[in-house]
Amino acid sequence: MNHNPSVELSCGRVGVLMGGNSAERDVSLKSGQAVLAALQSAGLDAIGLDLTGNWAASILAADIQTAFIALHGTFGEDGCVQGLLETMSIPYTASGITASALCMDKLLCKQVLESAGLKTPTNIAITDDGPLRYPVFIKPVAEGSSIGLHHVVSADDWHALELDQQNRWMAELPVKGVEIAVSVLNGKALMPVEVAPHSGVYDYTSKYTKGATEYYCPARLPAETLAYCMQRAEQSIAATGCIGAPRVDMIVSSGGEPLILEINTIPGMTETSLLPKAAAAAGIDFTSLCLRLLESARLEHADLASGGVA
Repeated sequence: MNHNPSVELSCGRVGVLMGGNSAERDVSLKSGQAVLAALQSAGLDAIGLDLTGNWAASILAADIQTAFIALHGTFGEDGCVQGLLETMSIPYTASGITASALCMDKLLCKQVLESAGLKTPTNIAITDDGPLRYPVFIKPVAEGSSIGLHHVVSADDWHALELDQQNRWMAELPVKGVEIAVSVLNGKALMPVEVAPHSGVYDYTSKYTKGATEYYCPARLPAETLAYCMQRAEQSIAATGCIGAPRVDMIVSSGGEPLILEINTIPGMTETSLLPKAAAAAGIDFTSLCLRLLESARLEHADLASGGVA
């Protein structure tokens, strides 16, 4: 059953872009297949595009009128594919080139957030001998899905790490508190989802292993704290210029002040993903969520739909 016939008429053939070449390829394929099934169940002319090799040629050959981006990580979430789609005059879901590139670079994003009066964890400098203090969380500057996240408690731990030298790395002071994710759908925050990993660290394994993490929506925080976190999430999205349904990850300290860990411009759409959980709590089923994102793509990128780049 088609949830909204007008979406089909305005979007034409929809290409769900997935896969890619990043370290998050497997997650992207799961997200993409879930989105594709939802769009097809709603009666849309939707096809899946597993992007490998020549992305431009694959997109051109598919003859699509709108792109639903389900790519994660390098090239898919950092502004690259967004720029490609703009040169091809194809409207797409999620944030534009600048916001995508900004949020993919965690250090630059922190600077923008802090300049807007939003708090983030304290950076710890890394020297040739390692971080200036311990314990710290070590993570790549430009990756997602907690890939490469390490909890380092001593110099011995640091020297035992085998970090990919192709990446830039950063260190942050650990923060004790409740970890939450606040999805912001078309500028309005959804109810925060609390993540409580059994391991104590919400890393890649905790994110994508069934049963490894408990989720609570709404998060187990006072009502006024939840409202404040939602407000801060909306401010974060406004400061970075994101659109669509980005997700703001935070840790809420015992004093109720959220520290922003990062912003994901293209959150996961898998069965364990946080955006669909938050949407469901707001009465928005998965298919309706996908359709809303498609509608926003046409509204935000109307200039591309008309065949020209503004």
